[in-house]
Amino acid sequence: MNSRRTFIKQAGLAAGAALLIPSFAFDKVTKKVGLQLYSLRKELPTDVTGVIEKVAQAGFKEVETYGFANGKFWGLTPKEFKNLLKDNGLKAPSGHYGMDEFSKTRNTDKLKADIESSAAIGGKYFTIAGAHVDMNKGVDGFKKVADDFNRVAELAKASGLKFAYHNHDFEFKKLGDTTGYDIYLSETDKDLVNFELDLYWAVRSGNDPIALSKKYPGRFTMWHVKDMDKAKPEWNTEVGNGSINFKAIFTEAKLSGMQHYFVEHETNYNPNPIESVAKSCAYIKANLI
Repeated sequence: MNSRRTFIKQAGLAAGAALLIPSFAFDKVTKKVGLQLYSLRKELPTDVTGVIEKVAQAGFKEVETYGFANGKFWGLTPKEFKNLLKDNGLKAPSGHYGMDEFSKTRNTDKLKADIESSAAIGGKYFTIAGAHVDMNKGVDGFKKVADDFNRVAELAKASGLKFAYHNHDFEFKKLGDTTGYDIYLSETDKDLVNFELDLYWAVRSGNDPIALSKKYPGRFTMWHVKDMDKAKPEWNTEVGNGSINFKAIFTEAKLSGMQHYFVEHETNYNPNPIESVAKSCAYIKANLI
């Protein structure tokens, strides 16, 4: 009887301890560390097969694409590129594209081709990496782009994809009592338009990613994870080496809505980029998930 009581007590303590662990810790999706391939932009065009193999060897399970042009990803058709990823145990849930041509002309030809390329490699998100805004129009300029997001999101949905927007820092500049980013979040359909929150650019612009998540819970389904060099904030450094408190941010992953995240070294000073992103991957696995 005593042993049975002891077992029940221990089980209860274990269950209580489990409740103290953030629920995102049990989310298998977040354990799949991703890489925005732009981090390896110098190497990738010259040896796409070799670079993708190194990405997998570095410990990544997902990638985010960029650079789709003339019907190909660095010389490979979408089908060939998807097979290359599969051969290396990788998936590409998101890809970076542009929409400025559509915004100017309402011509959907290029946009639809881009969307189909993302769907063809097994993508989940059609992500706009940055959109031109007529800054002279202030709030109205951002509202126009927000309307474009809604339109493009409808096109993506028709192909089975979700739409997302990736920020930099200019969206956070004050426009009276609001910002361009606030306009994007308030003027877009939350059932259609998702956001890929670049943690580095948010912090560098003076914003708190956790405060953003509390203000707009569930809207940030993807993150870019890149650290800020302590001496030169305009530089990225390996995750864990800089000034951004990722442990606190990752604790609020569920509130944010995050389902995928990607390491990115946008201003990579390291003489060995693949070694640099591998260090970021290792830090995340050891300390954040």
